Amino acid sequence: MATVLIVDDTPENLSVLSGVLSPEHRIRAVNSGQRALQAAAGRPRPDLILLDVMMPEMDGYEVLARLQANTTTADIPVIFVTALDSGDDEERGLALGAVDYIVKPIRPAIVIARVRAHLELKAARDLLQDRNSSLQLEISRRMAENLMIQDVSIRALARLAEIRDPETGNHLRRTQGYVRTLATQLCSDARFAAFLTPHNIEILVKSAPLHDIGKVGIPDHILLKPGKLTSDEWLIMQTHSRLGYLAIEQAEQDAEQPIEFLGMAKEVAHYHHEKWDGSGYPEGLAGEAIPISARLMALADVFDALIAQRVYKGAFPLEKALRIIREGRGTHFDPAVVDAFFARQADFVAIAAKHADGELGSASASAG
Repeated sequence: MATVLIVDDTPENLSVLSGVLSPEHRIRAVNSGQRALQAAAGRPRPDLILLDVMMPEMDGYEVLARLQANTTTADIPVIFVTALDSGDDEERGLALGAVDYIVKPIRPAIVIARVRAHLELKAARDLLQDRNSSLQLEISRRMAENLMIQDVSIRALARLAEIRDPETGNHLRRTQGYVRTLATQLCSDARFAAFLTPHNIEILVKSAPLHDIGKVGIPDHILLKPGKLTSDEWLIMQTHSRLGYLAIEQAEQDAEQPIEFLGMAKEVAHYHHEKWDGSGYPEGLAGEAIPISARLMALADVFDALIAQRVYKGAFPLEKALRIIREGRGTHFDPAVVDAFFARQADFVAIAAKHADGELGSASASAG
C-alpha cells in the first residue's frame, strides 16, 4: 500500500482528502509546510504528496522548493491541490516541478484517478531505477573481473620472461614503479598532458611488465651469456623488441574485441630501445616520433639496468648511473623525461630499494 502525504492548513480539506484516498492508500496528514518537510523526510517515506499552495508562514511553492533541494525528498512527486484556478497559477506550479495540479473544490473521482496514475508512474520509475542500479552493479562486477583477468594474464606473460631470465623479476616491478613516477611527474606538462591522462597512466603502468616479453624468443646462449655479445649476437638480441611486438599483436588479433592495454604494451615492447637522436632500434625513430610510452619506458629500463646486477655486468654505483642518465639527455633520452627523472630522483631510489635484488640493495644503499 502506497503512502500519501496530504498537506493543508484547513482541517476540513485534510478530512475530505483523507476520506477519499484512505480506502486504497496509507494516509499521513499534516497542517503546515514545516511539518510537511519533516514528514516527507521521515518514515514511512511518502510515495506521493498532495500539497496545498495557500498556507500561512510557508506556502506550497516554498515547500516544493525545499523538497526538491533535499536529496532525500527530491524525487517524491508532488501534486498541488489549490483554490487558485487560473491558467497562470497552474502553469507556475508545473514549471516549479509539480507533477500535476488539482483545483478545489475537489472531485473525488478525479483525485483518485490522478493519484493512482502518478503512483503507477512512480512505481515504474522506481523499478527502472532499481534495474538500472542492478545492471550497473553487474557491469561493475564484470569490469572488475575483466581487469583481474588482464592483470593475471600480464603477470603470467611476464613470468615467461622471468623463467628465461631470473634477473628480470624485480626488474619488472621496479620499472613499473619508475614508469608511474615519470608519468605522474609529466602529466601536467602541456607536451604530455593529452596522452598522460589518469586512465592512460594506469594502462601504461599495467602494460610496462611486458616490455621485454620478446626475450623469450632469444636463445639461452645469448640471453644468459656472461660476457660481451658479439656483433652477430647483438643483432639477434635486438630482435627481442620486434618479437615482443609480434607476440602481443597476435594476441590482440586473436581477441574478439580491442583490448586497450595490449595496444599500449605492443607500443612499449616495440619502441623502448629507440633513442631521442635516432640511433636506437628497431626502427631508428627520433624525437617525438617515438611514442611517449616508449620514451618513459626507455629511461626506466636503462636506469634499472645500470644499478642492477646482471649476468654480463656488475651493479653501477648510483652516482655513476645518474651521470649516465644526465649525459644521455637529448641523445638517448627525451630531455623532458630526464628532467622529470631528476625531479623525482628520490622516488626512484626508494622504488629501487623497495624491490631490491641482493646486490642492488647494497649498491643503492652505499651510493645513497
